[in-house]
Amino acid sequence: MSLTESIALSRFLPACAAMLMPFGVPSVCAQEAKRNEEEEGPEEIVVQATRSGRTVQDEAIRVDVIGREEIEEKMLMTPGNISMLVAETPGVRVQVTSPGLGTSNVRMQGMSGRYTQMLSDGLPIYGGTSSIGLLQIPPTDLGQVEVIKGAASALYGPSALAGVINLVSRRPRAEAEAELLLNATSRNGQDVTAYAATPLGGDWSASVTGGFHHQTRKDLDGDGWSDMAHYDRWTVRPRLFWERGDGAKLLLTAGAMDEVRRGGTMPGRTVPDGSAFPLNQHSERFDAGLVAELPVEGVGTVQLRASGTTQRHGHVYGPSIEDDRHDTLFAEAALGGRAGRTSWLAGIAVQADRYRSDAFPTFDYRYTVPALFAQVEQEIGDLVVLAGSARLDDHSDYGTRFSPRLSLLFRPDRWTVRASVGRGFYAPTPFVDAIDEAGLSRLEPIGALKAEVADTASLDIGYADGPFEANVTLFGSDVDNGLQLQDVAADRVRLVNTPGVTRAHGAELTARYRWNDIMVRGSYVYLDSSEPDPSGAGRRAIPQTPKHTAGLVAMWEQHGRGRVGLEAYYTGRQSLDDNPYRARSRRYVELGALAEITLGKVSLFVNAENILDVRQTRYDSILRPARTNDGRWTVDAWAPSDGRVINGGIRLRFGGG
Repeated sequence: MSLTESIALSRFLPACAAMLMPFGVPSVCAQEAKRNEEEEGPEEIVVQATRSGRTVQDEAIRVDVIGREEIEEKMLMTPGNISMLVAETPGVRVQVTSPGLGTSNVRMQGMSGRYTQMLSDGLPIYGGTSSIGLLQIPPTDLGQVEVIKGAASALYGPSALAGVINLVSRRPRAEAEAELLLNATSRNGQDVTAYAATPLGGDWSASVTGGFHHQTRKDLDGDGWSDMAHYDRWTVRPRLFWERGDGAKLLLTAGAMDEVRRGGTMPGRTVPDGSAFPLNQHSERFDAGLVAELPVEGVGTVQLRASGTTQRHGHVYGPSIEDDRHDTLFAEAALGGRAGRTSWLAGIAVQADRYRSDAFPTFDYRYTVPALFAQVEQEIGDLVVLAGSARLDDHSDYGTRFSPRLSLLFRPDRWTVRASVGRGFYAPTPFVDAIDEAGLSRLEPIGALKAEVADTASLDIGYADGPFEANVTLFGSDVDNGLQLQDVAADRVRLVNTPGVTRAHGAELTARYRWNDIMVRGSYVYLDSSEPDPSGAGRRAIPQTPKHTAGLVAMWEQHGRGRVGLEAYYTGRQSLDDNPYRARSRRYVELGALAEITLGKVSLFVNAENILDVRQTRYDSILRPARTNDGRWTVDAWAPSDGRVINGGIRLRFGGG
């Protein structure tokens, strides 16, 4: 078969199958398309976060990739944000930091959420100082999500001490397409998201996505405190793509977001001291970014990245009003190439982070971090790849820091073995978890803090045989100079470096089996974590960190017809910090079910989350009898606060062949 005939057939067969399958016709072209897919093998997924241009199977660093199929599945569950999308990756936990506002961050393998770097196409356009960002990113226009666990400062600087989550945008197809999703929940929430993409002629194409999301405030246990915060949010993001046949590429992106969020005491209700305590936040974010690659004959490929983000927040923490602004500027230039079995990359980067508080200017900071970085990958025979990367950051406040990472890939028949060690650092800011709930009003001015430094290591062993895949990962991290809040007075706290090491060691086990249209995957994570006790009396388990978690998912899916899925997630006991009701949490299991039916360009879906209605307030009040030294009125969240939620809606597709 000629190349022209192959291209024509590859375009015709999926279209033919899509037209006939909704009507239940056992199409010859559908069967032929499936045979072609099996002959060609699985689609190769190129990882962007490592910047090596390798497929996920060939990366020396383990990268968990969430593909478009799974993104679409989670999009039907939570169309307004990506929290559920990343939470179901083994070793990744979405931790609620403010039960009153519902804000969350991402903890990787037991490390603090502030150490995780969130990127969009390799750009830090979401900033790095607010937990709310995770809940303000819709998954509509994502093509894949890449998760790197462990110190990634060698590639991305001090914000990536625990790892990186890179959100890769959908690329427009050869034909114009659009989709609209309408969703409503049993808790009086509504989502409207839209996506459109089209070629513009020549080598240009464009896409735009936008959405509006609403949630009504709910007090599910009647204690006068919001268990689900109210929010109204809109987002819009246009993208412009250019791609030339010789490998030259350009991506331009811009984004805007506005959200009003209200929590705390319900109207007319009070906290135990008799006063109203509203928790409100108004967020505005504007950003723009550029990613470019340009091959230079005889030299290599020039890579350019640049972005700018400004975020404004208006906070209300009871009687305290705290307005602030976060700005992030980033630029990077690199040159990469390949010589025989050696690939390399070297470049320069600079990132500037600025924070300004109207109410408490003593916490203002301006960090500027120029850096040099390099990466080398060496293939040794057909079975081994050795990769090394290093970065030298000259931090304006914390001096010169060296962050190395060394990785090894060994691929005997059906097996994959990866080993990785790395080091990174994090520049302290006031924004530890408690600040999301209480604000800055009770925090002492920042003193002479040391940078937090982490050493991480992992050993990953995978096995694949036809439809069966299994993987086990051993991991560990040691953090020096970790930050803790220390009580100073009844209404004052301060940030201090811990005098010892914060440790998180454990193992991840995953397995997946696919039989025709049915896929089953399971996971288990064991995590042993500890830190110096703030009282000075030895060590303690890190609060809100379960030692045992597990998940099991079964999904039946036929492209063009629909899907049915069941899932179960187990969360073990967690140590709790300063909780007046209990020292350890309860174990709990969450069950979910999803069903979607596709009729041509129209899909109808219904999804049930937390079917057993697990809710923390069924066991204890989330409201404390008295305010803590740092200003919080709530205990830490160790279980869901929204209970059972059923959502459903309709998804409409237009164009696309």
